[in-house]
This record gives sequence, C-alpha cells and structure tokens, in this order.
Amino acid sequence: METAGADLSFINLGITIEHLRNSISVFGFRIAFYGIIIGIGMLAGMAVAFSDARRRGQDPDMYLDFALYAIIFSIMGARAYYVIFDWANYKDDLLQIFNLRAGGLAIYGGVIAAVLTLIIFTRIRKKSFFSMADSCVLGLITGQIIGRWGNFFNCEAFGGFTDNLLAMRIKMSIVNPGMISRELINKQIVENGVAYIQVHPTFLYESLWNLCVLCFMLWYRKRKKFDGEMLWIYFLGYGLGRVWIESLRTDQLKLPGTTFAVSQLLSAVLVGVSAGVILYRRRKLKKQ
Repeated sequence: METAGADLSFINLGITIEHLRNSISVFGFRIAFYGIIIGIGMLAGMAVAFSDARRRGQDPDMYLDFALYAIIFSIMGARAYYVIFDWANYKDDLLQIFNLRAGGLAIYGGVIAAVLTLIIFTRIRKKSFFSMADSCVLGLITGQIIGRWGNFFNCEAFGGFTDNLLAMRIKMSIVNPGMISRELINKQIVENGVAYIQVHPTFLYESLWNLCVLCFMLWYRKRKKFDGEMLWIYFLGYGLGRVWIESLRTDQLKLPGTTFAVSQLLSAVLVGVSAGVILYRRRKLKKQ
C-alpha cells in the first residue's frame, strides 16, 4: 500500500489518512478535536449514568448535580496529576500549568478527583457513596472509551515499535519529539524522503479494552451482590488493562527519582485491592 506523504496509516489494515487535522477554526478561534472529543465523552458518560440511575429508581437530577461538580474537579485533578509527575517540564515556567490547550491531562488524576468529589457530595446529600458510584462508573468508563480518541488526533499515547495487525505509522514531523523513544528513532521508516515511526496504538488498545469492560459491566449490573461491586469491578477491569497497556507506552509518567511508571503501579494496586474486596464481600455474603 502506498503511504508515502500521508500523515498517518494503519499499515496492515490498509487504512491511510493523508492529512490528519487536530483542530477546527470557528470565527478565527482554534478548537482542538481533543477538547471536542473529551466533551462528547463527558456527555455520553452522563447519559449512560443517568439511564442507569433511572433503571435503579434513583433521581437522575441528583446525578446531574454531581456531574456539574465532578467535571470541574476531575479536569483539575487530571491536570494536577500530570503536572506533579511531569514537574521537570513545568517548574521553570509555572504559567504553563494553566495552559490546557497544550495538552497534559492524566485519566487517573481525574478518577481520583471524581471519587473524592463523590465522597463529599454523598455526605452532604446524605446518600450512599457506593450506590451512586455503581451508576457513575458506567458513565466514567463510557467517557474513557470515547475520550481516548482525542489522543489519536493529537498523535500521542502510543507505544513502541510493532508490526502487528493494528500497527500505526505516523509521520515523525507531526509528533511531539519528547514522545519518540530511542527505539522508534532507530527503527524509523523512510518513504520517499519522509520519516515515519511505526507504533502500538495504545490509545486504541485502551479504548477497545474499556469497551469490553463496559459490555461486561452492563451485563453484570443486574447480577451484582452488593452496593459498590460495580465500582470495584471497574477498578479491577480498567486496572488490568492499564497494567499491560501502560507498559507499552513511550510517554509514561514516572515516580520521581525512579524508572517506575506511576499509572502502572497504581493500576496494579487497584487490581489487587479490588479483587480482594470483591472476594471478601462475596464470601461474607455467603456466610450470612
């Protein structure tokens, strides 16, 4: 397949994108597709959570009230997480911390902020945290499925070299140089004078994995044994996928002073804790 000059291609699937745009202009103001896709993901996630709340006989308006707070604090949390673990790139220019248009949001930071927000919200409203969380996580993972495609338009969140079925070939000139590993440089592909890298599309892996997790959760939700079980299943399922997907990425956030990927370690902890809680609660219920 002829791909020379194209911005991006899934080389083994025969899919080629000649010119990959990452934004549109509205009245001279640039709007990034990344932001548009994140917004679509949020709306879709809210719709799924509200639908599940209705199914369970709960008030969707309460979930809307929570969502208004959660969206704000989740964005703040996602940015804070990213900046904390990439501090070297911000310490000399603190104003860049507020430059969200340059990218730099970490999903786990948003998840942590959303959980904390829900804890406070349910205490104030005198509602069950775990009951609300069971519906909220369905919306959360829906948003993640869609939101990951923002990384596609930004040409980010990819892994090392591969030639598997889903291998993605990207023109090097449109990729942030900081995300290109030495391995990718050594294995760059040159076609008619144009340099490319060929990578694992880890954003796609995660989106597809999350879709599978969501399908399982939608099937399982009527079979759950206790409030909070869907929350722990989310942490278990998402964490399992993130452990191996994160190991492929070239843009990992590291624990300061180490070579350990912070999101991979956090995922492993969540998998262990979630599995332990589910097993403990189920055994406890059997004894009753």
